[in-house]
Amino acid sequence: MSHFKRHVFFCTNQRTNGEACCQDHQANEMRAYAKERMKELVPKGEGRMRINSAGCLDRCEKGPVLVVYPEAVWYTYTDKADIDEIINEHLLHGRVVERLKI
Repeated sequence: MSHFKRHVFFCTNQRTNGEACCQDHQANEMRAYAKERMKELVPKGEGRMRINSAGCLDRCEKGPVLVVYPEAVWYTYTDKADIDEIINEHLLHGRVVERLKI
């Protein structure tokens, strides 16, 4: 069994050449928000979930993006309400948020 029930990777890449990237959409801020929300909602211990930063996930045209494992579901988001929906539906209840899926 995996150490984490679910593992979330937020692309937080910042391109320096002016090309589109997830950091153009406040990806670090959104990752930090998700991490804090999960700390509030899920107690430490078995079955916990992990929120991590990732380098470029190579889906820049779909950005900002995050991916949830072990299901390998990719999402885009625009604001904290979208992050809350991903947390409440997918991370806590295992239901894929179809409207945000890419």
